[in-house]
Amino acid sequence: MEQLQKGSKKLLNAWAFYDWANSVYTLTIASAIFPIFYEALFSDRDHYIDVFGLHLKNSALISFITAAAFLVICFISPLLSGIADYVGNKKSFLKFFCYVGALSCMGLYWFNLESIYIGLVFYFFGLIGYWGSLVFYNSYLPDIAFEEQQDKISAKGYSLGYVGSVILLVINLTMVMKPKLFGITGAEGEAAMKAMRYSFIMVGVWWILFSQYTYYYLPQGNNKAARKLTKSVVFNGFKELKKVWLLLNENIPLRRYLGGFFVSSMGVQTVMLVATYFGAQEIQWSSKEESTIGLIICILLIQLVAVIGAIITSRASEKFGNIPTLIFINSIWAVFCGLAFFITLPMHFYIMATVAGFVMGGIQSLSRSTYSKLLPETDDTTSFFSFYDVAEKIGIVIGMCVYGIIDQITGSPRMAIVILAVFFVISIFLLRRVPKKRLNNL
Repeated sequence: MEQLQKGSKKLLNAWAFYDWANSVYTLTIASAIFPIFYEALFSDRDHYIDVFGLHLKNSALISFITAAAFLVICFISPLLSGIADYVGNKKSFLKFFCYVGALSCMGLYWFNLESIYIGLVFYFFGLIGYWGSLVFYNSYLPDIAFEEQQDKISAKGYSLGYVGSVILLVINLTMVMKPKLFGITGAEGEAAMKAMRYSFIMVGVWWILFSQYTYYYLPQGNNKAARKLTKSVVFNGFKELKKVWLLLNENIPLRRYLGGFFVSSMGVQTVMLVATYFGAQEIQWSSKEESTIGLIICILLIQLVAVIGAIITSRASEKFGNIPTLIFINSIWAVFCGLAFFITLPMHFYIMATVAGFVMGGIQSLSRSTYSKLLPETDDTTSFFSFYDVAEKIGIVIGMCVYGIIDQITGSPRMAIVILAVFFVISIFLLRRVPKKRLNNL
């Protein structure tokens, strides 16, 4: 097949379509069906399990496993970034992590408490596969699109991912609530659990199947002949991170902003990763059926409102400036975490999900654009954004560990959520210290 030229519509669409393929992981596995399934496994027993020689609460255990996965991702991301920038077989790495993630999702079909270690391994490598593939997927953007095309095609990928993941989630939800329509037999609860297990298979198949369109048109690498890896190349990503770290000493506004972003990431990402577990354990649903429907409705609500929140936040930043807007959003997050201690009813959870979605979309989009505006004049933006991504993931590791430890000690995620409010208060303090002379339109 003739290689498509950079900037061609077919090539751009093929790249963006990978979002359609892989976004089902984030919605079905990370946010919706798997958390509900995992919680349901403990419905006939208390929320504790003996694992790794410890007596751990189920939500604390999954928090620690998630933190461990992101810790590995923090380490391998710079390695992968250095390799992606150098070798000419980038597509092979993309495929490898895609298949690791997809097959791990399919492996969750066998997740049970009797063989918990195998299930946790599949969950762990699902995270590794998803985030590892994103390193190479994102690195393709400057190779396949001209600078003036990148914002548009990136947004198109996000939109395709949202639509694709929602379609599969709705199918999965129908399977769970009406299993007989799909020929899934068993008692009501048993049939629903079977449907969830089938959903994990469907995520893996969907991911692999639809990614083939992307692989068919993407070039093998970055139009360079394949080159032999050396030790210096492999560790180049870490060298770039060290260079950025040293440059921060000369850029006080960027350094202080990154501090605020790092602390707020601990709170934002942790809340989003544990929201479904919190809702399943702490909200007084009238039945298991209402719990399942309610939790998935909340996930969809968050996704929808996040888009609206990003748009409104963008307009607010134009009028009031980036930093004041971020301070305001962090204030809402702090209040949100404080109020979470008191919510008990489904309606409370729906309201909180709406607020969470609004400020989630706003803080994520505005944080990245603010960082971009504070960067020094340089052609090496890749290194700075690699540093940004690693900082975000380290924040997730710390946030998930703090949440898991408090949840384990107190036996309730309520106090853990409240403690996260401290992160946002610290972030507000750090953001207020960003020198005003550099703010201009920030």
